[in-house]
Amino acid sequence: MNIERITKNDIHHFRKLQPAGWSDIMPIFQYYLEKPFCIPVKICMENNIIGIGAGIVFGNTAWLAHIIVDPEFRGRGIGFAIVRSLLNQLNCGTVSLIATHLGYSVYKKAGFIEQTQYLFFERKTPWKGFNRSGNIIQYTDKYMKDIFILDQDVSGEDRCNLLIDKFINSYVYQKKGKLKGYYLPDLGEGMIVADESEAGIELMKMKYAVSDKAVLPIENTIGINFLKENGFTETLRVTRMVWGRQFSWYPDKLYGRIAGNFG
Repeated sequence: MNIERITKNDIHHFRKLQPAGWSDIMPIFQYYLEKPFCIPVKICMENNIIGIGAGIVFGNTAWLAHIIVDPEFRGRGIGFAIVRSLLNQLNCGTVSLIATHLGYSVYKKAGFIEQTQYLFFERKTPWKGFNRSGNIIQYTDKYMKDIFILDQDVSGEDRCNLLIDKFINSYVYQKKGKLKGYYLPDLGEGMIVADESEAGIELMKMKYAVSDKAVLPIENTIGINFLKENGFTETLRVTRMVWGRQFSWYPDKLYGRIAGNFG
């Protein structure tokens, strides 16, 4: 078995690795290929790709994502080999991930520990009508620096390279000209971060006027109660895990996650 960097010619081979219930993995691996802060890898056996994965570097921290093994080759240590290879290549003091039930034991074996849980919600009946708060305005570049600062405070990570090209069609919640929260619809599932609950809830109202699925960390009780009060029911829980040095972050200020690959 050889672990190598993925190339653009590999992408069309990934269809057979597509996990049921996951969004299309081909576009996200194309994204990993294009971004210098991402490390997409493959593991091959007899010229066949039997496992893939990616590492995403945010300065001193990183994430593992899309660790996928061909079902015919599971139980042979392939997922573990991909994880160990990426940990060595990332060379970061802290690495995080969202563990599926299938991958949990692999990550535990590699030294990851549980950090928190993310709760998944869905609703069957859409909202009828939505009044947007006057404090929510379209993003302008005057808010870029403040978004970077707030994001780093909440996430504990330097994710500027991830955010920088996702500001088009985004929104901020401002009060007296000061940024209190932001909503990036084009980043993953539509990230919402706010340092005041009022800002977080108003941005959630905007997002869930058109979306019937939500994911929040268990610590954000205000956001979770808002979802339950508005027709959402819990459908799933997954575990966020961390390897290496723990760092401070504020999950109660996350009102809409990015996705499983970025938190």
